[in-house]
Amino acid sequence: MRALNLLLSIALLATAQLTHAEILPEAQVGIKIPLTKKPTTRPMTVAHIPLFKRYYIADGGLAPMGGEGEVAYSKSEVHAYDEEGKYLHSSRPGYDNRSLYYNPNTAKLETVTYNISSDVGFSPNSGIFSIDLAENGDLKNSSAEIFGFNPAFGDSATMPSYNPETNQYYAKQERGNKVWVVDTKSREKVREISLDLATAGAEHHDVSDHFIGFSGVKGQELVLLDVDHKAVLIFDLNGKYVGRSELPKEMKLRAQNHFNGTGYANDMLFVYHEPEGEFGTYYGFKILK
Repeated sequence: MRALNLLLSIALLATAQLTHAEILPEAQVGIKIPLTKKPTTRPMTVAHIPLFKRYYIADGGLAPMGGEGEVAYSKSEVHAYDEEGKYLHSSRPGYDNRSLYYNPNTAKLETVTYNISSDVGFSPNSGIFSIDLAENGDLKNSSAEIFGFNPAFGDSATMPSYNPETNQYYAKQERGNKVWVVDTKSREKVREISLDLATAGAEHHDVSDHFIGFSGVKGQELVLLDVDHKAVLIFDLNGKYVGRSELPKEMKLRAQNHFNGTGYANDMLFVYHEPEGEFGTYYGFKILK
C-alpha cells in the first residue's frame, strides 16, 4: 500500500509542475462520459486518478439527515467510470459533495462539502473528508474526516479547487469576481484574488458562480466557465485575464451550469451537458496544449 501511495503521488505531482502552455482557441473534446445511472441529486463535479485510470463523479445537493439517535448522512453518491467513460459502480460515503479531487500529498480521494464555512449555520458532516478506495480503485462507503468547518472558505456553496504544490484551495465566491485563497491551517483567507472579468468581456452573472478550476500551468492557473458566452476564461493567480477557449456553440447550457456540474481533472475542464443522454453527459474539454 505504501508503494502504491508513492506511485500515485509521483504521477500527480509530475502533471502538476507544468510550464506555460498554448491556449487552444477552440476547446477540444477529450472525453465524453454519459451518465448511465440516474444521479441521486445534482451531478456536482469530477475527479481523476491516473494510476487506476478512473474518473469519479460526485453528486451533491442533499443535506445530511438522520433520525433520532442516528448519524446524519447525505444520500448523495459518488460514481466511478473508466477512462472510456463506462460506468463501473457507485458508493454512498454520506456527504453533500461540492468538490472532489485526488490529493497526491495524502494519496487520498478527497471531498469538500457544502457549507464547509458554516456560512449558513452549523450542519453535520461538513468539512473535508477522504473517501476510502480499495487497492484497485473501487469506491468504498467508508471515509474519514480530514478537517472540520473553516470560515476561511466563505460562501456556503463554494466548490474549491486544490493546489497540491502549495496545499491551498481556491474558493470562488458567489455573485462576484472574488476568489479566496485558503490554507486550512488558518481560519481566515490567506488572500483575495479579483478576477479581471471586464477585460475578458464577461460579467459575474455570465460565469460559474461557485467554481473555478486550478490547471497547474504557471501563469494560466485559474480556469473559469463562462456559461452565457459558452467559453472558458483563463486567469493567472493575480486575477489577470490571459486568454479564452471557445466551447462548441451547439451545446445547450442551462441555468444550473452556473451552480454545479463543473470540475477540472486530467488536464480537462468538465462541463455537464444535461440535454444529452438519458441522465446527461459530462464533457471533458482540453483548453491548454
